[in-house]
Amino acid sequence: MIGRNTKFYSLILVLADIFTILVSFLLAYVIRVRLDHRPLLSTVYGIDYLYAFLLIIPIWILIFAALGLYKSSTYNRRLVEWSKIAIGSFIGILLIIGWQYVSNKVILPARLVAVYGFIAAFILIVIEREILRLIRSLMFRYGKGVSRVLLIGSSDATSDIALNLANTVKSGYHIIAIAGPKKIVPDELKVRHYPLVESALDDIETNNITAIIQTDLYDSAERNQKILSAAQSHHISYNFIPGEAEFYSGKNTIDVFLGYPMISVYQTPLIGWGAIAKRIFDLVVGSLITIILSPVLLIIYLILKITDPGPALFIGPRLSRFSEPIKLIKFRTMKHLPGYDQKDAAEEFRAMGRNDLALEYEKNRKVENDPRITKFGSFLRKTSLDELPQIFNVLHGDLSLVGPRPILPQETKLIKGRAALLHSVKSGMTGIWQVSGRSELTFDERIELELYYAQNWTFWLDIKILFKTIGVVLRKRGAK
Repeated sequence: MIGRNTKFYSLILVLADIFTILVSFLLAYVIRVRLDHRPLLSTVYGIDYLYAFLLIIPIWILIFAALGLYKSSTYNRRLVEWSKIAIGSFIGILLIIGWQYVSNKVILPARLVAVYGFIAAFILIVIEREILRLIRSLMFRYGKGVSRVLLIGSSDATSDIALNLANTVKSGYHIIAIAGPKKIVPDELKVRHYPLVESALDDIETNNITAIIQTDLYDSAERNQKILSAAQSHHISYNFIPGEAEFYSGKNTIDVFLGYPMISVYQTPLIGWGAIAKRIFDLVVGSLITIILSPVLLIIYLILKITDPGPALFIGPRLSRFSEPIKLIKFRTMKHLPGYDQKDAAEEFRAMGRNDLALEYEKNRKVENDPRITKFGSFLRKTSLDELPQIFNVLHGDLSLVGPRPILPQETKLIKGRAALLHSVKSGMTGIWQVSGRSELTFDERIELELYYAQNWTFWLDIKILFKTIGVVLRKRGAK
């Protein structure tokens, strides 16, 4: 939600960043030119240096803005904010160096000024934003700048929004009243409840409401207009959030069609340039991983050929993007029994007389102690080394490095209507469920996590999952 407080805080961030960037490069100049007595590449007087950076700083701010550093979705997420500050500062330094080279105008008296400036800018901007975050939280704690909200709706989304905004110190919103059915009012929230929205609108001044959030439209257009008119007549903000999850997940765009606002809803943000960038990233990083791990792949292949008769690789059918069948490549971890990969595991367990394992598999699509797994195969699974050959699926384009886990064809019936959304993105070698509990999660919990990934993909989420995957593998929390 974009309210007056959010816009004001973004303006404060812009002004603070301008001041901090200027201080960072003045500090870099002093350290290298005034305190370091080694020869300089060029003589740049302090006033000329200052004047140049006063012209350059607006470009830095535009770079920061393009990276989303003045949006609440970024500055409310500390790690995302820090990473974007680092990227923005690095791009800014490259532009300064590039502009100096192209224009033949000397800005930096020495190369170390650029290095010092980058380091100082990153550290000081992070500190500046942490201080502002602390000040904002203290203000919210004492009720300063807090939006007093009237929440109107009748769906589960209404309850979810109320609970998420309940922590006023973090959100800056204070839910004062909820208008709608009693069942949507969370028990743990002490708020005023209005069964009729008209009663809530009559008490706007009494409750000192400064913002209205509506999650569901009424059948009566006159009633909806009354809510909007109440916000306008009291000069308070009005926000409409569709209660249906499909409207606020994935990627939405708003345009004007025949004079009417039109919302276009996509299943996933991973479309257009996002999909192209992800594919390029997969090819570059996948190629590097293949080169680096090729000795490991060769050693495991030879061990499997020596210790266990049969093929070293398991190639099985899976479904990836748009439910298209692919041939998934893994190191074989089970005993070689011809035809064992052609039917559901539950059927095989029952054929072995292990109905208990069949029931366990049908519940979680995993079993804790699978008798089909070899000793070396168990080691490969615990370390996740059995999945390394999937890097060839990535290079071929069947998989991505990060994405939902490719499912077996027979599992399609278990996810029913959710298959289309789950397969709106390409499946991956690793994914959000692998770093969020691995085998401890039930099948349904895994699907819910992967649906979240498909609807809320960002490049930063992929990076985060990849780094978490490394930690999971090192702690040997692989799939069992």
